[in-house]
Amino acid sequence: MTTPQHNIGSGFGARSTTGEVLSGIDLSGSTAMVTGGYSGLGLETTRALAAAGAHVVVPARRPAAARKAIESIDNAETDDLDLSDLDSVRGFAERFLASGRTIDLVINSAGIMACPETRVGPGWEAQFATNHLGHYALINHLWPAIARGGARVVAVSSGAHGMGVRWDDPQFERGYDRWQAYGQAKAANVLFAVQLDALGRDAGVRAFAVHPGSILTPLQRHLAKSDMVDAGWIDEHGNPTDPTFKTPAQGAATQVWAATSPRLTGKGGVYCEDCDVAEPAREGMEGGVHAHATDPEQAARLWALSAGLTGVDAFAAAR
Repeated sequence: MTTPQHNIGSGFGARSTTGEVLSGIDLSGSTAMVTGGYSGLGLETTRALAAAGAHVVVPARRPAAARKAIESIDNAETDDLDLSDLDSVRGFAERFLASGRTIDLVINSAGIMACPETRVGPGWEAQFATNHLGHYALINHLWPAIARGGARVVAVSSGAHGMGVRWDDPQFERGYDRWQAYGQAKAANVLFAVQLDALGRDAGVRAFAVHPGSILTPLQRHLAKSDMVDAGWIDEHGNPTDPTFKTPAQGAATQVWAATSPRLTGKGGVYCEDCDVAEPAREGMEGGVHAHATDPEQAARLWALSAGLTGVDAFAAAR
């Protein structure tokens, strides 16, 4: 079976930066939305898109911290949004839609990683709820503005997507493993992009998933220093020791490239890494995308599960 998961020769690579992938691209007059756009890779993304001329909306669980983080960035604003709380997601979307604005690109950059077992909403596992279900509900609530803009939507995933979805126990009610739960959430991010692209392409909306690479950011807040030393990421003084790790500007480059590159016009539903479309994963290969994460049947299954859990589906009437 043929697959669109092949490098397209973007001209960029693992060490490319946000500034390099945006060179020559003018985003003036466009509206971008970056969840988590006030910390880590999200903040780098906000800076880069604003510097290219976009007006950037930064929904934030900690709005005071967000305002402080983006105060020096022209053309950036923030508003309250807690992705683990569906009422908060709905409220934010309603406020945005009431403004009458169009969305030209969305980067779902917010997320949590390897947290202790935490339950949110009706008892949902927090990583699946925050990283996937909250973003699923947000995009569906904002669909009128996204469709008007023929937007690109980028879901920030991870190489951990290879663990797949635990279909028989997605809420980890039969034993919690923080890394398996993270991997499931990241697989869900890829499947979400696959199905959103399939459903939205007739409206001109295309979706992508990306792996930013390994970067030291606040995403590691739930990891003990000893864990990161043992993994070879840092030394006992907290200094990076893994030469494969990227800087934040390099880590944010793939999501910025996926959101803006003219080389991706007419494409969608693919997983990207190192500022290019990724190859299918195979044994002995570093990186790549696992087949289960781009399987259309699993993508449709996850969409139906998510619609049932959240009670929102912008495409229900069309099917």
